[in-house]
Parts: sequence; structure tokens; C-alpha cells
Amino acid sequence: MHRLLTLSLFAALSASTAWAVDSHDIHWTYDGPQGPDHWAVLNEGFHACELGQVQSPIDILSTSTADLPAIRFRYGTIPTEIVNNGHTIQVNVPAGHSIVTDGEEYQLVQFHFHTPSEYHIEGKEYPLELHLVHKNAKGGLAVVGVMIEEGPVNTELEDIFWNAPEKSGTTAKLETIETDLSKFLPKQDTYFKFMGSLTTPPCSEGVSWHMMTTPITASMAQIAKFKERFQMNARPLQPMNGRLVVRDIN
Repeated sequence: MHRLLTLSLFAALSASTAWAVDSHDIHWTYDGPQGPDHWAVLNEGFHACELGQVQSPIDILSTSTADLPAIRFRYGTIPTEIVNNGHTIQVNVPAGHSIVTDGEEYQLVQFHFHTPSEYHIEGKEYPLELHLVHKNAKGGLAVVGVMIEEGPVNTELEDIFWNAPEKSGTTAKLETIETDLSKFLPKQDTYFKFMGSLTTPPCSEGVSWHMMTTPITASMAQIAKFKERFQMNARPLQPMNGRLVVRDIN
């Protein structure tokens, strides 16, 4: 019964999510007078950054456990279109790649990176974090988060980080290089599940987060290469405010 109630709660909250407005036209940063402490006053659409009650990121500490259904990843190989949007390196994903969670299909729209990790897992911070952003037919958002620790080279990251545009607002389309999305998933498919928000303005809430419990790797050189573009692009940790965090026990 507890598991059914938990899953029903997540499904109901996910269904209420609206796709966030594009905030890249409004100047915000990760420090100084346009930094996270001031996001809420930069635009009336950013008020959730201060007033929201389930903001992200958090230090992920499980408050419950359940035999959660496996996320069904329908990932393949995509053309590599890399955007420097001024806040991160983002890769746009064409239609046809998705996940199924809570009985709904969410299309993968884009993925991007943060350094250091925005979320912590039981107090641990990682050098990089990957966010795979998905949207369903009703506009609801589901994000799969993957921690990246230092270790062996990830070949897909090699192509992306070394070919990312240096100039903000520009795109690089790699005509001869494709990206295998499956290379961004850890071998162990267990995850933490909780409700949160976008970690950037407008900080919209109702985002269904699926944070994988185990990391993938990037080499020291790959981590350093990302930091050449973005030395720090992580929002500080936000209050838990009593929210439910379920850890998969599969």
C-alpha cells in the first residue's frame, strides 16, 4: 500500500508540471548581483526561485525505500548538435528518444552539464553532473540525473567537450560525429525519485527527478576541458522542506 501511495503521489505531481519558459534572454549568473541569491528579483517569472517549497538541488537523503519500476530507456544514436547557451554546454536531441516512467512516455529534449554537481548524494559532491531533460505530451518534465566522477575516458563526452563552441549563444553541428545516448547511463539502473524544480531560472516546480544512484566516469582531462568553458555553474543546495525522497531497492 505504501508503494502504491508513493507512486500515485509522484504521478499526480508530475501531471501538474508545465514546460518552463526560456530564460536565456534575461541575464542571470552563478555569482554576483545576478547570482542565485538574486534570481527571484531579476524577473517576475523567477519568483519561484525564492518562494518555491520544492526547489532543486538538494542533498539527496532517502526518506523512504520502495521497489520502484525500472525506467524504460528508449535511447539510440543522435546527430551531435552542441550549444553554448552561456550557462552550460547543451546537446539538443531530435524526436524519437524517450523514457517511460510512471506509466507515461517522456521525450528527451536535451541534455546538459553542471560543475561541480548541483545535487549531492548523502553528502557527497561530484566534479560533474549530467541532466537529461524529458517532456511528456502534457508538458510535464522528467529529468534523469547522472553523477560523473573522475575515472576512465567517456568517448561520448570527448566529442562533445572538445567540439563545444567557445562563444555564448552559438551552436556546433558535427556532421560526421554521432552521439550514443546509452553511453551516459550507468550499468546499475537504480535511482532516487523525488519532486523538485528546474535548477536554473525560472526555477519552475513540479519536475519529476530521477537521480541515478551510481555515477559514470569522465577523465581528469575531460573534467578540466568542461571547466575551461564553465568554471562553476551549480546552484547552491536548497532546503528539503520535508519532501519525500524514495530510494529504489531493486
